[in-house]
Amino acid sequence: MFVDIHCHLSFPEFDQDRPEVIERLQKSMISLLIDPGTDVATSRKSIELALRFEFIYANVGLHPHEAKTPVSESVFEELAQLAQLRKVVAIGEIGLDYHYPDYNPSAQQAACREMLRLARSLDLPVVIHCRDAWEDMLHLLSEENHSALRGVMHCFSGDMEIANACIRKGFKLSIPGTVTYKRSLLPEVIRGVSLDDLLTETDAPYLAPVPHRGKRNEPAYVRNVTEAIASIRELPLDVAAAGIARNAVELFRLPAL
Repeated sequence: MFVDIHCHLSFPEFDQDRPEVIERLQKSMISLLIDPGTDVATSRKSIELALRFEFIYANVGLHPHEAKTPVSESVFEELAQLAQLRKVVAIGEIGLDYHYPDYNPSAQQAACREMLRLARSLDLPVVIHCRDAWEDMLHLLSEENHSALRGVMHCFSGDMEIANACIRKGFKLSIPGTVTYKRSLLPEVIRGVSLDDLLTETDAPYLAPVPHRGKRNEPAYVRNVTEAIASIRELPLDVAAAGIARNAVELFRLPAL
C-alpha cells in the first residue's frame, strides 16, 4: 500500500478526468490520499472531495501566497469553522514562501502564527510549506512551540541540518517527486534520518517524478517516490511502503490502512 499525504486532487487541473485519475491511483494500490486546502474556497473543495471517498481526507489551510497583505479576521473565522468538519485531519498547507519578489514576510508570518494557534486549539497536526524561508520558519515554530506541536514539512527541500532541526521540533519530512531528479539533495537526507521520520507525497498536479517529469503529476505516481526511498535506503519496497503508511496513520490519527 502507498500513501500520498499531499495531493491537490480537488484542483481544476483534474476537473476533466478526476474519475480516471482516481481509478488509476486505486489500481496502483494508493490506500490513502490527503487533499490540502490553500484558502477558504479550496479548503471547502478538499472537504467536499474527502466526503465522497473513504480513503481521501482533507486539510484546511491558508497558503503563504494568500498573505500578500494582512489577512482579514473573517478568513480565519471561516477556516476555523471548516477545520472542525468531518474528515479534516490537519491544518495546512500553511507556512512561509519568500521565493517570489512580491512576498510580504510580516503578513505571511502573522497568518502562519494564526493557523498554528488554530491547530493547537483543535489538537491537529500542521502541514508546513516552506520555500526560501527556513531560518524564519524554524524561528517562528520555536516561538509558537507547545507540547502537542506536530506535523509534516510538506515537499521537503532542506539539507541534513534543516532536516534534523525539523525532526527535533516534532515534524516528519514529506518526500515529493523531486527525489528522483538528478541534482536532488534528498537522497542524503533520506539516508541520514530514520524511516519513522519520512512520508510520501506527489504535490500533484506539480513536480511529477521521473519518468513522468514535465507532465501533469498525479497521485498514482507516489509509487515512484516510494520506490526511490526504498532504493536509497536499500529496503524491500513493501517494507518501506508499510513503514511510511504507518507514519501517516500515526501522525494524522487515522484508522489503520
